[in-house]
Amino acid sequence: MQYVSTRATKASAPQPFSSILLGGLAPDGGLYLPAEYPQVSGEELDAWRTLSYASLAYEILRKFATDIPDADLRALTAKTYTAEVYRNARASESSADITPLRVLEQNGDGTLLLQALSNGPTLAFKDMAMQLLGNLFEYELAKEGAELNIFGATSGDTGSAAEYAMRGKQGIRVFMLSPLDKMSAFQSAQMFSLQDPNIFNIAVAGVFDDCQDMVKAVSNDLPYKLTQKIGTVNSINWARVVAQVVYYFRGYLAATTDNSQKVSFTVPSGNFGNICAGHIARMMGCPIDKLVAATNENDVLDEFFRTGVYRVRKPLETYHTSSPSMDISKASNFERFIYDLVGRDSGRVRDLFHKVETAGGFDLSGKLGSDGDEWAQVSQYGFCSGKSTHQDRLATIRDVQDDYGITIDTHTADGVKVAREYMQPGVPMIVLETALAAKFNETILEALGMDAERPPGFEDIESLPQKFIVMDTDVEKMKRFITTHTGL
Repeated sequence: MQYVSTRATKASAPQPFSSILLGGLAPDGGLYLPAEYPQVSGEELDAWRTLSYASLAYEILRKFATDIPDADLRALTAKTYTAEVYRNARASESSADITPLRVLEQNGDGTLLLQALSNGPTLAFKDMAMQLLGNLFEYELAKEGAELNIFGATSGDTGSAAEYAMRGKQGIRVFMLSPLDKMSAFQSAQMFSLQDPNIFNIAVAGVFDDCQDMVKAVSNDLPYKLTQKIGTVNSINWARVVAQVVYYFRGYLAATTDNSQKVSFTVPSGNFGNICAGHIARMMGCPIDKLVAATNENDVLDEFFRTGVYRVRKPLETYHTSSPSMDISKASNFERFIYDLVGRDSGRVRDLFHKVETAGGFDLSGKLGSDGDEWAQVSQYGFCSGKSTHQDRLATIRDVQDDYGITIDTHTADGVKVAREYMQPGVPMIVLETALAAKFNETILEALGMDAERPPGFEDIESLPQKFIVMDTDVEKMKRFITTHTGL
């Protein structure tokens, strides 16, 4: 399996999985994708129905990481996906299931299910990929006796998931940017309370998009990136995305009994990484009908899928909401889908994303590509979308609690609200859980008048000592900080 950049030129050589694992952006500024998507047969789907999550992860990942020996890859997935690591299951769930499904609604309109993805150490779906990424990084670095300085950005959950996955890993340091005062108190405490010497938290005076832009700027400085051994764990890293493909197959297999059936997924969406993994699964042959992007008030993606116009918002136009992990107005992973949408024309992708940087967006509502396909081509990939507001979140949290006795977090509430708009008989609709409600207790208290339940060990996390620095959106100052603390 070889990988190409979404912005590749004729001079760009395809790369194997191990060569792109530790990096983020390609040297040309694009994102990596497989030269072609591996296909899954009906026979394979049948055989996968009885597998453990770890074994399923191995079967899928071996299609993408063909240069990692099978025995090593099997050992890495077995080490990652255990009941011990994913131990924060609710009383009604078995941690051995890793990502159990729960039925929320079953009526004439269809079946609505919730796929639990937040049983990992930081109580968010990011753990599903990040725990594997930590083990893959350590494995690859150990082969060369090398070091890696991870430079990433978080709107809330990526940071803590990365830091918990990388703490104590040999040869790895983490420099994580987050928007100052834009995360929940729980999210901030999860990150800033870590005292490990290889963890550096930097709160940026701006919004998430400012943090993300700084990561891209450093990644695009190739001499600095090479000298300082910079890697990334944001979803611009291909391994993050491919690890998330696994739970789409898991959700499909758990919701159906044979391969003649289809399911749909609704995904709370900000940076387009999670739903991009669904797109990859669908391209591989997972029988997915619809992929529904659920946004909050920062509705860049909803606007695109409704109109064909991708219009990036400026920092002052980005709302600070009660589902803060989706307070994003420039979706990094969106480029991967656009690459497929325009027929894998890397020159066209370069032109479109140059317009993003210079004009703030692009318009695909007319013709797409040289073959003249209409905008309706988007529907062939299964995408549709919807939007949720703070009042929608409060109402949905109350509704799910009252009807099913389940407390969902604010982002998952965005997903449930939008999912109901696209339910149809005979096609189960699976909402991907974003996090446990405890991470957003301020809004849970507002919605329900009571605190969200916390797993053991998280009772007083906000009272722990916190270690972080505050910095302006200054790329050169950031580089100096990294250099000072790596000693390279």
